[in-house]
Amino acid sequence: MAAQLTSTNQRPIRLRRVDAGDVRRRQLIEATIEAIGELGFNATTIAEIARRADVSTGLVSFYFGDKDGLLEATLRHLARQLSRGAAARLRDATTPRARVQAVIETMLGVSQFERRIGTVWLAFWGQVPHSPRFARVQRAYHRRIAGNLAHALLPVLRPEPARALAETIAAMIDGLWLRATLANDPDGRMARSVATGFVDSQFMLLGLSR
Repeated sequence: MAAQLTSTNQRPIRLRRVDAGDVRRRQLIEATIEAIGELGFNATTIAEIARRADVSTGLVSFYFGDKDGLLEATLRHLARQLSRGAAARLRDATTPRARVQAVIETMLGVSQFERRIGTVWLAFWGQVPHSPRFARVQRAYHRRIAGNLAHALLPVLRPEPARALAETIAAMIDGLWLRATLANDPDGRMARSVATGFVDSQFMLLGLSR
């Protein structure tokens, strides 16, 4: 139930109470990111995550079921952060080329090359071939990136070519992120530069308006 604050000549202001379960879930997700970043996926246990979050292992199971459930929730959390970052950049982009660049700058942003974040994503990609639940997350993640790119390109390309180029750019983003992460690139500057150069060359080749 919402709390209310009132002051003279003002209507009540409703404040959303913070749900204790949401706080616990967020604590456990943050603990998962830290643990995997330091120890790797295989060495990270439910007990270790619970210790870092200062909760019981039973509480982890209550909220997430098992280790895979917790990793899935962690990845969805990271994906939502990326989506919010992309949305913010896209709101400020006024041309098709600028909107494509907004996606590049988000997906290959400095934060995505933090060691702890990179380690979690690498653990995720490694588990995708063996886990249907992770495969579903991966498909949703890919659709979101490709969809943002295709939407950015639709003002200057017909739907089918827009989707094809969007898929190519999305694949390039993933590949560049992986290469830079494995090479311990601290900020992804080269990855962003290569992706930007590729998109510039495609716009020029196709005679697209920027």
